[in-house]
Amino acid sequence: MKQNEVRHTYALCVDNRGYKASLMVRRLYTTLPDAEAEARGLVRVVDESGEDYLFPQKLFAALDVPEALQARLASRVA
Repeated sequence: MKQNEVRHTYALCVDNRGYKASLMVRRLYTTLPDAEAEARGLVRVVDESGEDYLFPQKLFAALDVPEALQARLASRVA
């Protein structure tokens, strides 16, 4: 990974209460690292518009995605 490259991780939306217009249950979302948000119980999620927003972590389940699949998903994001 290049020094200035952002590492994408993925999370599955398991609950969209309070965010029905923004999140879809059972949809895979790209997440971005944000230590300050995580300390506050939030996760930074990239939506379909390509913008990132903060949501409560409890709405998502973090996923361990195999490297081969990460490469395919990252090419879709870029």
